[in-house]
Amino acid sequence: MFSSRLNWGAPENPLAKLLQRKRSLGDPILDLTESNPTAAGFTYPASLLAALADPRSLRYEPHPAGLASARAAVANYYGTVSPARVLLTASTSEGYAYLFKLLADPGDEVLVPRPSYPLFEFLAELDSVRAVQYPLTYEGRWWIDFDALRNSITPRTRALVLVNPNNPTGSFLKRSELNQLIAVCAEHRLAIISDEVFSDYVLSGGQCVRSLSEIQDVLSFVLSGFSKVLGLPQLKFGWILCGGPDAARKQALERLELIADTYLSVGTPVQWAADRLLGWRKDIQKHILDRVHANREVLSRKIGSASPWRLLETEGGWYAVLEAPKIQSEEEWALGLLRDDNVLVQPGFFFDFEKEAYLVVSLLTRPEVFCHGVERILARAG
Repeated sequence: MFSSRLNWGAPENPLAKLLQRKRSLGDPILDLTESNPTAAGFTYPASLLAALADPRSLRYEPHPAGLASARAAVANYYGTVSPARVLLTASTSEGYAYLFKLLADPGDEVLVPRPSYPLFEFLAELDSVRAVQYPLTYEGRWWIDFDALRNSITPRTRALVLVNPNNPTGSFLKRSELNQLIAVCAEHRLAIISDEVFSDYVLSGGQCVRSLSEIQDVLSFVLSGFSKVLGLPQLKFGWILCGGPDAARKQALERLELIADTYLSVGTPVQWAADRLLGWRKDIQKHILDRVHANREVLSRKIGSASPWRLLETEGGWYAVLEAPKIQSEEEWALGLLRDDNVLVQPGFFFDFEKEAYLVVSLLTRPEVFCHGVERILARAG
C-alpha cells in the first residue's frame, strides 16, 4: 500500500546501536562527529535575532522565486550575479528535489561523487531518480576520475552533481579539471549541479575553483544556504543560482518557479532578514574557520611523521579524513574506539569510500573534546 520510493528498510547499524546503549548508561562520549555549528559552542551575535523581528513579516505576500530583497542579498553575496538568476529554497536538500524534478523523469539518472555526502541516494529515490556514482581518486590530493566518469554516462543520464568542496574529503574542483568537466557535460547534454555549501571554508588555496557561479557553457545550478554560510541550519534558507546559456537558463528558471510556487517553503521572516543576516557572515565564519584550522593543526601535530596513521590532505570544509592502520576494518576501528575509549568517529563506508580503512572526524568539535579524542584514537596504534 506504500510507495516503493520508501522501501529502504535499512536496519540500525552496529555503531548506532552501541552509541545508543552507551548513552543510555550515561557513559561520557567524546563525540568527534559533531556537524551542527549551533551545538559546537560558538557564540553568535546577540543582535542577530533582532533581524527576524521585521514587522513586514506579519504580512504574507508569497513570491515563488523569493522576495526581491532576499534574492538581491544572495546575488550580492556572489558579487556580480543578477538577482534574476536566484531562486530561494528552504534548504539545499529541497534544492536537489527541485532540480531532480526539473531535469529528470522517473528512472533517469544523475551522477554523484564517491566518496561524498551519503544522502544523495535517498534524495534521488524520493524523486524516482537513480543516483549513479563516479569516483574521486586520492593521489596526494583528490581528483575526478574522468575515464570512470565517462563510462558512467548512459542515455538516461541527465545531470552531474559536484560537491565543491567535497564532504567529507574537503577537495575542491581543480582548475585543470574544469574544462574537462564542461566538455563532458556539453558533449552529453548534462546539467551541472554544484553544491557549494562549504565553499567559504577554504583551508588551502592552490589551483582550486571556488565556485561555478559564472559558468556559461552548459546549464548549471549552484546550491548553497545559511546552514553553512552562516552556521545557522535552523533558519531554513537556501538557494539555487542558475547559470548557462541564456535560453536554457531562462527556460530552467521559468520551470523552477512553477515548482517553487507549488511549495512556497521559505519563511517570510528569514527572507526579510537575509541582507542583515549576511552582514554577520564574515564574523561567524571567522570563528568557525579558526576552530577548524586549530583542530586540524592539533591533529597534524599529534600524528607527526612516524605514526602509522595518515592525515589526508584537504582544501576546505569542516572535516578531516584519517587513514587508519590496516590491522582491522574501519567498522572494527569505529566500534572499538566507541566501545573501549568512548570516542565516536564515522567510518569511511558511511561516505562510500572505496577502500579501507578510513575514519572521518569533524573539525567543528569543541577543542578540548577534539584533543582528548584524537589522543585516544592515536593511542590505539601509535
